Amino acid sequence: MTFWFVERFKYFHAEIDKIEGEVLDLKEFGRPPVKVGDVREVRIEAVGSEGDGIAKIDGFVVFVPGAKMNDSVKIRITKVLKKYGFAEIVE
Repeated sequence: MTFWFVERFKYFHAEIDKIEGEVLDLKEFGRPPVKVGDVREVRIEAVGSEGDGIAKIDGFVVFVPGAKMNDSVKIRITKVLKKYGFAEIVE
């Protein structure tokens, strides 16, 4: 009985590792890919209702005031929230 339990446990543990490796293939699950002060080169993909440019960094939305659609700009991250952030144009 003990042997069966150990083998079953190993199987489930291997399956969990497999699922985590395939589905949760994120560097740090749930954490934004940027920090305040980071400088990045981005392309503005859209313009928000307030006129801010919208860029994405690894799927994370960043609002950039003063940027226009299709601009390539260097930005500095000024504020990071759970699902989006804000940045300023550096150059």
